[in-house]
Amino acid sequence: MTEFSSALIGWIRRGLTTGTTPPAPPAQARPSGRLVFAADFSSYDQWVAGRTWAYPKGGPTNRGDDKLDFLVSDPAYARTGTFRATRRRDGLWNAGLLTTEGSARDFTVRTGDTLTARIRLPVERGAWPAIWTWRDGGNEIDVFEYHPDEPHVLELSNHVRRGGRCYADRAIRPGAWVDVSVEFGAASVIWWVNGVRVHADRSGVGRGWFAHLIVNLSVSAGDRHPTPDASVSSLSYAVDQLCVYRP
Repeated sequence: MTEFSSALIGWIRRGLTTGTTPPAPPAQARPSGRLVFAADFSSYDQWVAGRTWAYPKGGPTNRGDDKLDFLVSDPAYARTGTFRATRRRDGLWNAGLLTTEGSARDFTVRTGDTLTARIRLPVERGAWPAIWTWRDGGNEIDVFEYHPDEPHVLELSNHVRRGGRCYADRAIRPGAWVDVSVEFGAASVIWWVNGVRVHADRSGVGRGWFAHLIVNLSVSAGDRHPTPDASVSSLSYAVDQLCVYRP
């Protein structure tokens, strides 16, 4: 996944003012349309664990994208809804990833769909959680990416037609529950965070777009964001709900 420049993120971070601890995020309003996908991370019909063609040769590593991941299929790393990474002796990290690509259902999101998710952000530096889409070497929309070293920033990206935003808010912080919603529009991809519309990229995905879902926890290798502290042996974040609605 391609990230925004650290300089831009740093500028946004420096522009934040100190505030009081915000209340818990509000419940995400249900989008219009019919529910076509409700994530059950324990379902082998919905999800494949530990491999993705978004990584070279399907995995298990992706060192070229500044990642220390070593993807594993162990259910404890993803299928509970808590996505985990644990340190290995070789310097890499066993990491949890689920994708709809190659699953029995083979679900894809498509133009016009709206995805909603409720996530608990990680605390430890080096954690790199994301929900994103992928198909045939691209078709990537990043519902969100997060790095605890930039504690109040979510990265929201359209790599299909180029567009996105680093969204900063005090309600975004390590350990916080956050609601994210994305409409995959033909002419504009639109993001909401905690019920507030925060970005419309005016680029969109086009009329015929579709892609598989990926939910994972990566580990930063240090080129763009810090690696985990030496004293840290495990990382985690949680996804409580993930749904897709279709007009």
